[in-house]
Amino acid sequence: MKFRAVSAGLIIIASGLARATEEPKIVEKAAPLPLALSKDFQFRKTKLFFLSEKAPVQSQARQTSSALKPGSLSGGSTASSQKTATLQDVPITFERQYRLFGAVTAVDTRQRFGDYFDFFWRAKRPADLTVRLEYRQEKLHEHVQAQEISYRNVRGTHKTEFKVIGDDYLDDGRVIAWRCLLIENGRIVAENRSYMWEQHQIGSL
Repeated sequence: MKFRAVSAGLIIIASGLARATEEPKIVEKAAPLPLALSKDFQFRKTKLFFLSEKAPVQSQARQTSSALKPGSLSGGSTASSQKTATLQDVPITFERQYRLFGAVTAVDTRQRFGDYFDFFWRAKRPADLTVRLEYRQEKLHEHVQAQEISYRNVRGTHKTEFKVIGDDYLDDGRVIAWRCLLIENGRIVAENRSYMWEQHQIGSL
C-alpha cells in the first residue's frame, strides 16, 4: 500500500513536470475569438526578459527585464492601469546566465538570443484551457503571429512560457507588441496585453 502511494505521487510529479516543459505549438492563423471574460480565470503576473547579443550595462537593465504586477493588465483592465516594475529579486546577470545555460558553441548561444515571456495565471475551477500568445515583430510590421499551449482539466496557479528567439528573432526583430489569452471552448476568458498592443487597437478604430 505504501509503495503504491509513493508510486502514484511520483507519477503525478512526473506528469506535472512533463506538462510544464511542453513546447508551444505555432498557430498558422490566429483567427479572432469572441470575448467572454470570466472571474474564474485571471492572469497573476507577467515576466518579460530580452536576451540581447551584448550583455546590458546597468543603466539598460530596466528595459531588459521587467515584471507586470498582478492585476495590472488582467481581464478588461485598460492600458492606463499598467505598471511595470524592475525585477529586483532576480539580477539581470543571473537571468542571462540561466537563459544561456547549456549553450556551448557560438551557434548555440546565438540561438538563445531574443524575447522570453513567462505568464503566471490562475483557474478557480477545473477547465480545459488554451494559453495563446499573439505578437508582432519589428520587421513584420502588422503581421500577427501566435503560439499556444493547451491544458486539460487544469485548476489552480500555473506558469506558461513562450519565447521568440534564435532565427525568428534574428531575422524578424524584437517583439514590439503582444497579448496573451486564456481560451475556454473557443472563447477568450482572460486577457493580458502590452501597452503597444493596446495603442495599436486604439489606432485601428
